[in-house]
Amino acid sequence: MRIFLDANILFSAAKSDGAVRQLLDLLIAAGHECWVDAYVTEEARRNLDAKAPPGLPALNALLARVRTAGVQPHAAASVAAAALPEKDRPVLAAANRLRCEALVTGDRTHFGDFYGRRIAGVTIHSPRSLAEALLA
Repeated sequence: MRIFLDANILFSAAKSDGAVRQLLDLLIAAGHECWVDAYVTEEARRNLDAKAPPGLPALNALLARVRTAGVQPHAAASVAAAALPEKDRPVLAAANRLRCEALVTGDRTHFGDFYGRRIAGVTIHSPRSLAEALLA
């Protein structure tokens, strides 16, 4: 499965050796393609630098294990995508552009209403719902 990782997933995985990092390790080991782009990478790096600088080496190590794409303008054309804040639209657009089947994000505030729904060709998941979907 092709899975796009939101910045908060990168942040969580880099900040501590907890459940999110373990989930990513399992996804990669199982052969799933985990994707990021420069937009989410920069956001994760900026937030780590401000809030948890010791996590920067772990972020770099993680980025070496996932697939990375550049940022390209692309509109995620759907009514639901328009309901997202402007700063989150590029995340959904990148997942769509990269032909990812899933977008995993811990951002319940902006994406929570969409968990489990397919938007612009991409199913939105929390880390937990992605793990549950893959185990089903």
